[in-house]
Amino acid sequence: MNFQQLKIIRESARCNYNLTEVSNMLFTSQSGVSRHIRELEDELGVEIFIRRGKRLLGLTEPGKELLAVAERILNEAQNIRRLADIFSKEDAGVLTIATTHTQARYSLPSVIKEFRAIYPAVRLELHQGSPQEVLSMLLGGQVDVAIASEQLINDPSVAAFPYYRWHHAILLPQDHPLNQQQPITLQQLSEHSLITYRQGITGRSRIDDAFSRAGLNPDIVLSAQDSDVIKTYVELGLGVGILADQAFDQARDTGLNLISAEHLFESNTVWLGLKRAQLQRNYVWRFIELCNPSLSINEIKDKVFAEATPEEPVIDYQI
Repeated sequence: MNFQQLKIIRESARCNYNLTEVSNMLFTSQSGVSRHIRELEDELGVEIFIRRGKRLLGLTEPGKELLAVAERILNEAQNIRRLADIFSKEDAGVLTIATTHTQARYSLPSVIKEFRAIYPAVRLELHQGSPQEVLSMLLGGQVDVAIASEQLINDPSVAAFPYYRWHHAILLPQDHPLNQQQPITLQQLSEHSLITYRQGITGRSRIDDAFSRAGLNPDIVLSAQDSDVIKTYVELGLGVGILADQAFDQARDTGLNLISAEHLFESNTVWLGLKRAQLQRNYVWRFIELCNPSLSINEIKDKVFAEATPEEPVIDYQI
């Protein structure tokens, strides 16, 4: 038995048992992946995967138990590799963060500025992606910290901490007639062309759910990846924008007017995620504390090194 075989078991589950993707993730050949699986099954004397022909469909019961053990072993091996850096370079190194465009652009700059003042010898790397991509980067060990949506709080491998709550708002050109019709209703919004986020990011499901409950079919003429694109097309007069309230900058977004939509759409929460049971450099704990000053470093560590419990809430928050 070797680490490569354990990595293959872990990546197979993460890649939905697609061996082509597994081989790409581990920089090896598909035939090599298949050989490692056969050798491990022969050594253990049990079948690890459910098969249909040559395709893998899932894990057998022994395979599920093996996956849990493999995750622990690989995580501890990663902790061993981190030990030297943790004790020799406490205030220097690289902090890698995976997050969405909205966080990278609007909520993180002030925190990063404060962090850099405390740790000038620490370099920062920001990786942007969708909430699912952010989670994958954290689980794959590509980043130290993930900042995103319910994808983090729903995964038992992640210790998630609340960052902040936010609401959607309505964005209008200053000469738009809706500026004179406050409070704006869903019915009124449904009578105009709308510009908002694409499916799966920045609380889009909150918007869709609100209209659905009201029995309305909104005319969403443009769905965008980020807030800056929404603002650009609202400014061009293509429609009414629905975006995260923190994405509006009164000094920069001249010619536009932001109106609260707290009465129309449910609130959202941003989460900070760390991989469970993983050692971190001191500056990683401190970064989480800077994002949420109500948390102490001891509280953060306690949750990271505690076992995940079924009782932990699963909340459908998005950003």
